[in-house]
Amino acid sequence: MNTLADLDELYPAHLLTLTTRLASALSACDFDSLVIHSGQARIAFLDDQRYPFRINPHFKWWLPLQDAPGCLLHLTPGNRPLLLFHSAADYWHKPAALPRGSWSRHFDIEFCPDDASLRSALPPPGARTAFIGEPTPRLAALGFGAVNPQPLLDRLHEHRVRKTPYELACLRAASSLGVAGQQAARAAFEHGASEFAIHQAFLSGCGLREQELPYQAIVALNANAATLHYQDLERAAPRERRTLLIDAGAQYNGYASDITRTHVAHNGTFAGLLAGMEDLQLTLCDAVRAGLDWRDLHLSAHHLVAELLRDAGLIRLDPAHAVDSGLSGVFLPHGLGHLLGLQVHDVAGFKPGPEQEPIPPPLGHEALRLTRVLEPGFVITMEPGLYFIEMLLERAKAGPLARFVDWALADSLKPYGGIRIEDNLAVTDQGHENLTRNAFARLAAAEASP
Repeated sequence: MNTLADLDELYPAHLLTLTTRLASALSACDFDSLVIHSGQARIAFLDDQRYPFRINPHFKWWLPLQDAPGCLLHLTPGNRPLLLFHSAADYWHKPAALPRGSWSRHFDIEFCPDDASLRSALPPPGARTAFIGEPTPRLAALGFGAVNPQPLLDRLHEHRVRKTPYELACLRAASSLGVAGQQAARAAFEHGASEFAIHQAFLSGCGLREQELPYQAIVALNANAATLHYQDLERAAPRERRTLLIDAGAQYNGYASDITRTHVAHNGTFAGLLAGMEDLQLTLCDAVRAGLDWRDLHLSAHHLVAELLRDAGLIRLDPAHAVDSGLSGVFLPHGLGHLLGLQVHDVAGFKPGPEQEPIPPPLGHEALRLTRVLEPGFVITMEPGLYFIEMLLERAKAGPLARFVDWALADSLKPYGGIRIEDNLAVTDQGHENLTRNAFARLAAAEASP
């Protein structure tokens, strides 16, 4: 596990790498400089309260600021980065303080209390200055050469796919925080807590506020686990405790972890399926290496899930035909995983290069969010699933595949919802590093030590 001191040592090399990448991207797109806007705080309609602020991922790629609306970052290869730090005088809210982290030594920082000072501190933009961020009228009027030019974004997105050592260290830290929250959530489930209480346990375990999470946590008990992006948090604990599916991660320096675990309260058929999915997920993780076409692994996941369904007696069809006919998709309707980094569903999952066409997913698997060949530096999620979704089951029951399903067994498992197991993996020259499993192992070792 990297320490804060390690991050301080890794950051300068990260900044140098980004500067080199930016120079290449700007040159290819005929720009000399770039201005990145951190984003704006937005007011709710007919209200005076703000929505939770989400910072521009391109902004936080350069510096670990999260709650910094209204700031500008001026980048010109050959010059020190210029941060125009916006912090208005306010007695209703605490104004943001000037950054003091070790990373700030590498920036020229100007304090800008209002829009006028922000505009005057920004070097005059021109036709060869690009802008990335929310194109507000105030900023667009400054005369940038282009606002969010797609060729430049494509090149920067391609660079973001390949993580620097600093970024990997931040992702390891995010995994450790997420795993601590997951362990606390599991304990709450075992004590019979409600979805709401389990969510609170997760927050306490990872030491974050809800608005600091990289995405809205999914905390689903029993049949609720069949809703892939289940968004409710029931306050009352169910009368019977069967399963918990928790898809929840943490964030560190703007980098996300995305972790899912499924827990079952009792032995039985569903517990057997869960054990099978655990083995299946580890098999898929073991296959991850540079040069692997993610689409092939996604289809392998469907074959393995179909085999598990057949062995459990849920379907009466060989795995190959179950996949080709779409029957496996009734139980696994989402993609195997996606890129991870500054965003949970990170960019550049389909285009193998800035000037190349997107790679389509396999026919019938349009939900796949990653279609590329894996390369060293990629960070991915591995999240096979198996669900008993009422809508999909009813559709299959009315179609030509109905005769291949044991509907009595499927109906008996619907109250358990479903299974998803998700790890985060960094692709390396030697294979991969499982950020999630390593974080669980570190936590177990820490808990076992005197």
